[in-house]
Amino acid sequence: MGRVSFLNLLSAEWLKTKRTPVRWLSFLTPVAFSVLLTWYFSLKKVTPYIQAEIYQAFFEVWAAVVIPAKAGIISGIMVNQEELAGDFNGFLGSKLPRNRLYLGKLATITLFSMTSIMIGMVTLLIGIRYVLNIHVNGIIFIMAAFILQLSAMPLFAFHIWIGFARGMGVSCGLGGAGVLIASLMASSLGDTVWPLVPWAWPMRLSMLPGIYLPGVILPPHFKSLRFILEQSLKGIIPVAVFFTIMLVGGLVWFNKWECEKTYD
Repeated sequence: MGRVSFLNLLSAEWLKTKRTPVRWLSFLTPVAFSVLLTWYFSLKKVTPYIQAEIYQAFFEVWAAVVIPAKAGIISGIMVNQEELAGDFNGFLGSKLPRNRLYLGKLATITLFSMTSIMIGMVTLLIGIRYVLNIHVNGIIFIMAAFILQLSAMPLFAFHIWIGFARGMGVSCGLGGAGVLIASLMASSLGDTVWPLVPWAWPMRLSMLPGIYLPGVILPPHFKSLRFILEQSLKGIIPVAVFFTIMLVGGLVWFNKWECEKTYD
């Protein structure tokens, strides 16, 4: 019964996005981006390291721009929908437990993000194989997409909490700030501090599988299992800790939230 109720909740959340830009941002943007990327690389000479170049371009842009921006915008829009519908009264007046309402929002955003990156990934792999005529190592791309999605979960939990607590404007503003922070973390400035910066985790961790692509020349220890594990743990541990804090903290706060005011 609980499972059915949660599916009904996800279905209700889906219907709420019908007249918002959420679906366009989630389903059209990745196609447009992957087509543009394929077109750009079709103008370049095919080299032994072109797969690595495509990989880096896709995941750096997705992790540094798409993830932070969408986390802020989509979270803000979904919370704003509830505010517009009677100042949250209909949402909070639901017979479902508050924990389930909150988790329903987070699950919906996560599903939109997962679907979005898979659409972008499939479109890109098709373009590489049939437009650029390159036999692509799709497993590495898919693995990186999976890692990116998991490492972005703390940001989704963070923005849902911020969206309810401070409104759509703050959520979108922090999403914009996240784009700038993530872009800085892609440079050498982030080499030492990235494990402490949530916006850096999707990009830094999703880059790791790419070292095994054809044409990538690195010192042998960079491709060793020990090095990969060390770098992964630098990100995985803070990802897990921060996600737990954001999720538990958000649920506790939401259960006590009285929604005493709306936002401008």
